[in-house]
Formats: sequence, C-alpha cells, structure tokens
Amino acid sequence: MAALNDRVRSFLNDASKAPPIMGTLGMRLAKLGEGEATMKLKVDRRFHNPMGTLHGGIMTDLADACMGIATMTTLRDSETFTTIELKMNFLRPVIEGELTAEAKVVHRGRTVAMTEVVVKDQGAKEVARGMATQMVLRAGERRPRTEPKN
Repeated sequence: MAALNDRVRSFLNDASKAPPIMGTLGMRLAKLGEGEATMKLKVDRRFHNPMGTLHGGIMTDLADACMGIATMTTLRDSETFTTIELKMNFLRPVIEGELTAEAKVVHRGRTVAMTEVVVKDQGAKEVARGMATQMVLRAGERRPRTEPKN
C-alpha cells in the first residue's frame, strides 16, 4: 500500500504529479490521511452556469476527485478502483469564493468501497453532500465477460 500512498502524497508537494483534471480546474489537495482527503477549489465566473452560479458538474468534479483520492489511500499496490455510482445533493448556490471538499471512506470491503463527501463554502456553510460507491479491482484477477454470449 505504501507505494500508492506515496504517489498520492506527492500531490501535496508537487501539483504536476496530480491527475490532469485537478490542474485543469485548479483543484488542490490540502490534507490527506488514511481513508480521508481534503481538497480546495477557487470558484469564479469561469465556472458559472447560465443562471450565474457554479455549475453543478464543477462541484461534482471536486467532490469526485476528493472521494477518489480518499479511496486511493486505502488501496494496496496491486489494486485500483473505478466508481460505479456517484450521487450529489446540492444544498445552496455558490457564486464565487473557495470551496473545501472533505471526503471520508465509510466502508472498505474486498470489492466495494463507499465514500462520503461534504463540500463547504468559504464561510464553512455546507453547499453539497455526495456519496460514491467504488469497485476495487486487482491486477491478475479474472474479470467476468462483458460482451453477450452468442
């Protein structure tokens, strides 16, 4: 598990080692722990929807990245994961300022992980909550066929 966690921890010190979407949107990893992550994003007009507020997809990107990194901290060297379900609840509009997403893995089984996230504005008010279910994948394990049998 240490090698992957070392990679994740490198995001804290060198933004160029972070996933490209983090750089594209300006997300940054602020805190990392076993099964936990905190990320930040400065919001401005670039991310507005036609109503003049933050587009929900941008907030979801922040939440998804934060939950994914929290899950990554629980993986062994031979494991990876993919999100199989993602749900967001938007609680209040955001126009500008800095958002903070705090994610925590609430369940980590052999094949399924579940992670929750709370997104807060710069006044520490909750603006969204989310949950993701992730499937843990292992190198070398046989995968079920995905194409239909004829």
